[in-house]
Amino acid sequence: MKACGVSLATAAAAFGDEEKKMAAGKESGESKEGSCSLTAEEREALGGLDSRLFGFVSLHEDGARTKTLLGKAVRCYESLILKAEGKVESDFFCQLGHFNLLLEDYPKALSAYQRYYSLQTDYWKNAAFLYGLGLVYFYYNAFHWAIKAFQEVLYVDPSFCRAKEIHLRLGLMFKVNTDYESSLKHFQLALMDCNPCTLSSVEIQFHIAHLYETQRKYHSAKEAYEQLLQTENLPAKVKAIVLQQLGWMHHNVDLLGDRASKESYAIQYLQKSLEADPNSGQSWYFLGRCYSSIGKVQDAFISYRQSIDKSEASADTWCSIGVLYQQQNQPMDALQAYICAVQLDHGHAAAWMDLGTLYESCNQPQDAIKCYLNATRSKSCSNTSTLAGRIKYLQAQLCNLPQGSLQNKTKLLPSIEEAWSLPIPAELTSRQGAMNTAQQAYKAHHPNTEPVLGLSQIPLSQQSLPVHMITSSQVDGPSSPAKKKRTSSPTKNSSENWNRTVSHTSVPQQIRSWYLTPQKLQHLEQLRANRDNLNEAQKRTLEQLESQFVLMQQQNLLSLPHNCANLTSSTEEPWRKQLSNSTQGLHKGQSSHLAGPNDEHPSFSTGPAQYLQAASTAIQKQAGLRTLPSHSVTQGAALNHLSSHIPTSGGQQGITFTKESKLSGNRSLVPETSRHVEDTPNGCAGVKGLSNHVQQLVAEPVCSPKHGDSTSPNVQISDNPQISALLIGKANDIGGREACDKVNHFHPTICTKTNNSVASSPSSVISTATPSPKSTEQTATHSVPSLNSPHSRLYTVNGESLENSKSSIKAELAIISQKPGTHIIPSMSVSICSSSAEVLKACRNLGKNGLSNSHILLDKCPPPRPPTSPYPPLPKDKLNPPTPSIYLENKRDAFFPPLHQFCTNPKNPVTVIRGLAGALKLDLGLFSTKTLVEANNEHTVEVRTQLLQPADENWDPTGTKKIWRCESNRSHTTIAKYAQYQASSFQESLREENEKRTQHKEYSDTESLSSDSSGRRRKGPFKTIKFGTNIDLSDDKKWKLQLHELTKLPAFVRVVSAGNLLSHLGHTVLGMNTVQLYMKVPGSRTPGHQENNNFCSVNINIGPGDCEWFVVPEDYWGVLNDFCEKNNLNFLMSSWWPNLEDLYEANVPVYRFIQRPGDLVWINAGTVHWVQAVGWCNNIAWNVGPLTACQYKLAVERYEWNKLQSVKSVVPMVHLSWNMARNIKVSDPKLFEMIKYCLLKILKQCQTLREALITAGKEVIWHGRTNDEPAHYCSICEVEVFDLLFVTNESNSQKTYIVHCQDCARKTSGTLDNFVVLEQYKMEDLIQVYDQFTLVSEFNMLLHCHHPLDIMP
Repeated sequence: MKACGVSLATAAAAFGDEEKKMAAGKESGESKEGSCSLTAEEREALGGLDSRLFGFVSLHEDGARTKTLLGKAVRCYESLILKAEGKVESDFFCQLGHFNLLLEDYPKALSAYQRYYSLQTDYWKNAAFLYGLGLVYFYYNAFHWAIKAFQEVLYVDPSFCRAKEIHLRLGLMFKVNTDYESSLKHFQLALMDCNPCTLSSVEIQFHIAHLYETQRKYHSAKEAYEQLLQTENLPAKVKAIVLQQLGWMHHNVDLLGDRASKESYAIQYLQKSLEADPNSGQSWYFLGRCYSSIGKVQDAFISYRQSIDKSEASADTWCSIGVLYQQQNQPMDALQAYICAVQLDHGHAAAWMDLGTLYESCNQPQDAIKCYLNATRSKSCSNTSTLAGRIKYLQAQLCNLPQGSLQNKTKLLPSIEEAWSLPIPAELTSRQGAMNTAQQAYKAHHPNTEPVLGLSQIPLSQQSLPVHMITSSQVDGPSSPAKKKRTSSPTKNSSENWNRTVSHTSVPQQIRSWYLTPQKLQHLEQLRANRDNLNEAQKRTLEQLESQFVLMQQQNLLSLPHNCANLTSSTEEPWRKQLSNSTQGLHKGQSSHLAGPNDEHPSFSTGPAQYLQAASTAIQKQAGLRTLPSHSVTQGAALNHLSSHIPTSGGQQGITFTKESKLSGNRSLVPETSRHVEDTPNGCAGVKGLSNHVQQLVAEPVCSPKHGDSTSPNVQISDNPQISALLIGKANDIGGREACDKVNHFHPTICTKTNNSVASSPSSVISTATPSPKSTEQTATHSVPSLNSPHSRLYTVNGESLENSKSSIKAELAIISQKPGTHIIPSMSVSICSSSAEVLKACRNLGKNGLSNSHILLDKCPPPRPPTSPYPPLPKDKLNPPTPSIYLENKRDAFFPPLHQFCTNPKNPVTVIRGLAGALKLDLGLFSTKTLVEANNEHTVEVRTQLLQPADENWDPTGTKKIWRCESNRSHTTIAKYAQYQASSFQESLREENEKRTQHKEYSDTESLSSDSSGRRRKGPFKTIKFGTNIDLSDDKKWKLQLHELTKLPAFVRVVSAGNLLSHLGHTVLGMNTVQLYMKVPGSRTPGHQENNNFCSVNINIGPGDCEWFVVPEDYWGVLNDFCEKNNLNFLMSSWWPNLEDLYEANVPVYRFIQRPGDLVWINAGTVHWVQAVGWCNNIAWNVGPLTACQYKLAVERYEWNKLQSVKSVVPMVHLSWNMARNIKVSDPKLFEMIKYCLLKILKQCQTLREALITAGKEVIWHGRTNDEPAHYCSICEVEVFDLLFVTNESNSQKTYIVHCQDCARKTSGTLDNFVVLEQYKMEDLIQVYDQFTLVSEFNMLLHCHHPLDIMP
């Protein structure tokens, strides 16, 4: 599929009419009517402009004509929209969004894209729209939504021309979200793509190296950094930042050598870094830390002074200066340095603690207590309990002091309140405010004189590399208030060490003159309320007051310590917290604030021009190499759109590489709310105010019953208030709960769940009659309304729906009456009733336009999305349902057909079959540890090192809070060694039990003892345990007896049977169609998950101990996915252990039961579960695929969801579907339709791809398949590759056959010159399989004995 710009051919008539009107207007004096006309040449030029050119088209110097043309086009479009009262075709808004995006007018781009979304049902087919939308979200740091938009682009069009840019940005966002595995994968995908993107290959390599460091893989990071230094023509700034990282790593990481050699290497690296970039304040700071650690105090002071000169607003630097002064017994100087640190970062825990220590050493306990309390309030404080104990100790001391003794005592230092007015802190504050004001004023008059960071319109060949540092203590730290770059350090008295005397005493007076008194604010409100009835003098007063109000808001944001826009509400995920305006050197100016005192949309009396000018001042320009001090950014906060973090102690740093281009602007998309989403009725966040350096947008309340704090925002911005009204609707027409009912998801799902299944699932879409996509948007009263909902007044004109209203000038404005073709996914309406000949005929001559990766879901269905929580929600007394259990007494019970039907019934997410081993006389001793050691004692065991915790809780390692993340370290051992550990663990437990019994005899208060034990267990430290997992029992020679014993099981739970879909794969998938063993000690955990591709699973407890299971029905996996996202976890790839309290509050039912030895647990398709061992036991498990429509549907859904999430599907569903068509007779119409449609789609793709290759002159070489040959996956993106394999010439000659998919092959070699195409199936064979796969009646099935239950061992 090719994505290109929206055609303006059908809009040409409208613009042509405008030209005629212009000519007529000149004769009649109506020159204004013709000002918005486009010539044929201009229309042709605009036809090729869309979001794909963002960052790759120049709007400066030579590109000034393009910028002028885009501006003219926007004016023309807005004029026509206004005349039509918004009644225009949807693609018109899409193109308007593209134009505004290219002009970097993000609010207006968002408004236009939103309008397009509301009108276009199949918006998801438009890759250029999704890409532009993702760029806007990325700009606003709305990563949750940007990730979804970018993933959908790659899903609908894997060959998208900006795929490399998408992978880069996904890598950066996942890095900020601490999903390092996903980040690494996307960086590697970007690195192998030969197309241009924002960053160079060395910069991407740096991010990969930095990922290793972030994950504490220091040796890998060191190797990657050193390899980068060997690169020829390495840019100076990349070299400087690499050397800086190496230096800081050697200073902090003990694994890199002894202390003396480490510090020596660190200093050498940092000195070399400063040779490459002498203006790096961060490198000077690190060098000072190194000198301080080896006792070179004078050198440390010199380095710190250099750091202050380069980047004054570094809380870390001031804190380190304070430490040096304190060590040199200069308490007053230390006090001033610490105060500067906490002024710059109110949450700098280290500075507060050091300041408290200073006060305590000077015998001022009251001030020390205040400092310690401030330290404990900081999110970056790691020793809260220690500080709490210290505070209690000091408070007890104060209580014991004689009354009045403190008042009579002479203080060595000023109190904490007085310290803020000391010379250096006062001057620092004054200079920060003055610098901010000067920058604002300069920017207002010279808006385009500075280069910008981010994705600019400068050609890539001319862009340089700004590098940004995030220091360690930013982790979880709040944004700090005035961190602006300046060229000189603060002033101090001549008696002090800092001999710089720069005064700005007039600035505070100037700033104060802007403030409006309460009386003036009330007057402003009255004038605004009566705007239409004002005389000229009152209008001038109103204009003056509004200007003062905007300036006052700006200055408030410069001084408030914690005025941050919160994208996450109560969860406060680090990456969603917005950078404050204090971020050092990142923001040269503050945004204009366009909201009145009551958050109403301002109406500027001078007209749209002034509105546009005010909005344009919000664009922040950034330039050059900047360093970011500690605590200036919260962990994960996006730094100029490309941000990264380094977890190192004391002064950890993160790095951000961007081109001098406008990738985003560290702006928050959602305004700060008056309270958290959870505290607002229906999850609706009220608009309160906006954060520092955030464009002051009038945004409607954001509400999402599903996503809570990660809603997609809704923005109303235009330079013409009438256009704003048409695009979004007046913000002040919306109030309270009504606004919540609108559900302002800009990127919502149009697929709602029907009968607890994803709307885009095969069961609902694979049929001969294509359902109307519109119908999927009509939801029940419980579901999230879509933007197209008839209940929404979001897009109305005069109270009438824009979609349904009639326009009097529609004949004149026939805008885009025909749908553009080339950038929308081509769709083929081929029925599954068609013969193979008809399918092939329909595929002829499609060319490259018909190419795309195989999506099994119907072309006309949107990308898969998690299901919403079922409605109505269950009452609280139904959230702990009884577990379905079957008790077997004999073999006949086990083979009774209703047992199979009961287990596979979708209404039963789990079934426990009690007493199975006894009923079938299974010899479970064959799987005991003793027998395993005797059989194969050197067999490999994967070991997971975990923390022993209560089964229903999951605490962080410190035992201070419950979390979802469940980390474990991986290693390997043998069965014999693990058996020894298992036995020693049991013996140790016996000794502990004997000790406890002795204690019980000695102490009568056993309840108190038990309570203490429980408390210690909950709060840590936790005992470390080892879990032996994923032990492969697939070798029928090694484990012949064990595997033969399992053939006694009923057919539907056997490892191999004709009724098991996984038996038709034709090759082994370890752990799925083979047996795996688990060896456990108490506390061994299998974290939360769904089985691979949602297949059913069978688990038998060998004993002797029990296991405790937690199970959630498949309907609720979307809810758990949301919880994982809120906790910065990947639902598919991360290890997580749900918090039962969270699930209870979300009305998620949890089945909880004990599995005893001999019990079989059947996990139904898609069921979410997690397990913990209660005692010492072994378990065996494998997967089963029942021949049901539900199983196939859920497997296909997960196959597509995995593709969307860039996760490999362990089960190759395309390969499996063709094997099923060859081997199985199907009587279920639903199952037949889904399989047949899959065959149809793959047949269509294979033929289309073959035609395109032949047309391009590319030879297709016959290769064939061996009997047990596994399915193939792309070695780059890990999608399944069927039939036509793209293999490099080198790999083909060496017979290694490293497979690529077509899209990755083209990214590596655009013309496929370096690839050969190998064919595995003859087209005639596929045609035969397709035609012979027909629906069979149940009578014939029974007649030919093909029923799976008839197959006995």
